[in-house]
Amino acid sequence: MNEIVVFVIIAAATGIAAFIQGAIGIGFALIVAPVLGFLRPDLLPIALLILMLPLNLYVGLREREAIDWKGVGWISLGRLPGTFIGLWILVILSADSLNQVVGASTVIAVLAALFAPVFQPKAGACASVGVITGVTETATGVGGPPLALLYQHRPGPELRSTIACCFLVGEIISLIILAAAGKFHLDQLLWALYLLPPLIIGSAASRVTHHRIDARRLRQGVLLFALVSGVILMIPY
Repeated sequence: MNEIVVFVIIAAATGIAAFIQGAIGIGFALIVAPVLGFLRPDLLPIALLILMLPLNLYVGLREREAIDWKGVGWISLGRLPGTFIGLWILVILSADSLNQVVGASTVIAVLAALFAPVFQPKAGACASVGVITGVTETATGVGGPPLALLYQHRPGPELRSTIACCFLVGEIISLIILAAAGKFHLDQLLWALYLLPPLIIGSAASRVTHHRIDARRLRQGVLLFALVSGVILMIPY
């Protein structure tokens, strides 16, 4: 596929995903990871993690008064061992195998978001979810659904801001460890920088509309897209 067409598709996915993440608190990785898996799997997970840094900083600051700091602490504590497990998975897998892991992680995340029992954001649950998120986000870039499950019955501002804060801390940890392991390449950084404009546009649009949209239907649409994409990624070709 032509490189310009590839960029336009990825840029469009980035803008839409940034809007959705800003509006409902999850969705960015569920949309962008499968698209990158199809078109540029070599950019995973580094470019995705870099893009999520400014996005989650923005969402966290926007509703910072609602952050559950105790939950952030426990989740971040669990995140550290999970990050090393995710790195091990990334090191041992080929590009094709990683694509299938991205697909499987996406499908499992969607099914968990749809059918898992209610979590309460207490210390043990937060630490456990932190481990799971560390594994999946470091290996594939997808880590939102476990956090969304944990906070799904909390008020919208608390869900969005706390998840954004957890992501921000975790992404910094993952990027440091991935860079130390030699998994950080200039091309991945450049692509992330090229994709900043659609990211900013999508984030800004979410600020205007996040109080007005039907979050439940938008979430269902994100999960459906992620489920279909994940299944297709799992098909060997």
